[in-house]
Amino acid sequence: MLRSAINRFLVATALILSSLVGVQAQEHNHGGESHTQHEGDAHAEKEKFNVGEMIMHHIKDDHGWEFAHGVTLPLPVILYSSDRGLEVFSSSRLAHGEVYNGYKNEHGKIHRVNAAGEVDHEAKFYNFSITKNVASLLLSALIMLLVFSAVSRGYAKNKGKAPSGIQSFLEPIILFVRDEIAKPSIGPKYMKYLPYLLTLFFFILVNNLLGLLPGAANLTGNIAVTLVLSVLTFLIVTFSGNKHYWLHILKPTGVPVALLPIMIPVEIVGVFMKPLSLMIRLFANITAGHIIILSLLGLIFMANNMGGAGTSLAISPVVLFFTLFLNMIELLVAFLQAFIFTLLTAMYIGSAVEEHHEADHGIGYEGAEAH
Repeated sequence: MLRSAINRFLVATALILSSLVGVQAQEHNHGGESHTQHEGDAHAEKEKFNVGEMIMHHIKDDHGWEFAHGVTLPLPVILYSSDRGLEVFSSSRLAHGEVYNGYKNEHGKIHRVNAAGEVDHEAKFYNFSITKNVASLLLSALIMLLVFSAVSRGYAKNKGKAPSGIQSFLEPIILFVRDEIAKPSIGPKYMKYLPYLLTLFFFILVNNLLGLLPGAANLTGNIAVTLVLSVLTFLIVTFSGNKHYWLHILKPTGVPVALLPIMIPVEIVGVFMKPLSLMIRLFANITAGHIIILSLLGLIFMANNMGGAGTSLAISPVVLFFTLFLNMIELLVAFLQAFIFTLLTAMYIGSAVEEHHEADHGIGYEGAEAH
């Protein structure tokens, strides 16, 4: 049973990842902002350190993957237009505001320019570039497919035996999602939704952990990514809802008829607020953590600007101590946010598929948990 869930989990992973790649490409096509230009002259280097720019530079998407200051991996720019067809070139061609092949990178958005070097806003083209977030998405996809393919092979090889290798490490987590999230929240129909819940949990967890590495992308702190995950949950809940679920929304039980004109709109708004809360919660928690850590590190450079190297050296141990402490907190948050997103998704699905007699007897998430 677990092997079947793992196999369906791999399929669900591929579907979610393909959706996310499309949204990331679309987001850049419509103008997501990022800092891709670096001051190259001596005057720019003497400018005072701007902590706000530094923070936004690290948490936003980009056409190049900067692992450290001055160490950037250029990513492919993929453009398509009806007059030129498909064009593929390195993002390094557009570094420092340079114009290449009639294109220019301005504040993270690629524009076509005219003969005078000015942005041509009338030019129409599609941007399918591999950005830092998309590259991180593909990396996490590769990690998950390799890891869970190995887990699936382990279940086939060790059938009826004790788990070994990476299977023994991940099996407790898989069983936790099944026994502590899916079963109590959804009930007897949990196996139908277990692959999706496993996909959600491990996708969010892996990308949360990757985002804690130095120079990593802020994928789960990108609202486009959390939006796709929330929309997928919304669609599953909506199309899984039985007649009792929709009757409860359109005619809440025990509500006087006179209050229905008020309660029905409230219930309908609640249907859309659930995925909205999922989207904002994950985005805000991950982004806030990164911003706090980057702000602390920025204090060192601000101290250097105000009091010189001696001041920055004096406060560095204190800043690094608190940064290390917050990184430990972020490690906990990485697991916690994956758990919360998956748990709430399971509870929303459970409320949609709950049978009428279960609702009458109060058997929902709380009842199942008590049993």
